[in-house]
Amino acid sequence: MAKNAQFYILTEQTPLSVEQLACNLAASAWRLGKRILIACETEQQALDIDEALWQRDPDEFVPHNLSGEATQYPTPIEISWKGKRNAQQRDLLINLQQTVPEFSHSFIQLIDFVPVEEMPKAQARERYKQLRIQGWQLSTENAQT
Repeated sequence: MAKNAQFYILTEQTPLSVEQLACNLAASAWRLGKRILIACETEQQALDIDEALWQRDPDEFVPHNLSGEATQYPTPIEISWKGKRNAQQRDLLINLQQTVPEFSHSFIQLIDFVPVEEMPKAQARERYKQLRIQGWQLSTENAQT
């Protein structure tokens, strides 16, 4: 089965942050029946995304949890960070880390972002190259949402 990686290119005009985009994309994927892992760079970023998902309007709520939280049932969206391993098998990896996570091979769909700033943009180019070498089908799209 082909593995697909979608890179969203941010511009100065992109109205949302990478974290806001990740929340919106996760919510959209969940509505399509997918199980999602949002892989953050730091625990603080994970906590910020968790809080952002809780702040959504009640009719926009998406079930989610932080990796390691005790939940009675697995949630469709899990938020983890470097050094924290997700327990559930997921369909979609939304990568907010500076490198390609070593567990990315267990996914068939990946979303990543190309920020405006030079250093993170260079890191995104490296992730793009690494995924291409690993045989992923790559595409890019301008971030609108």
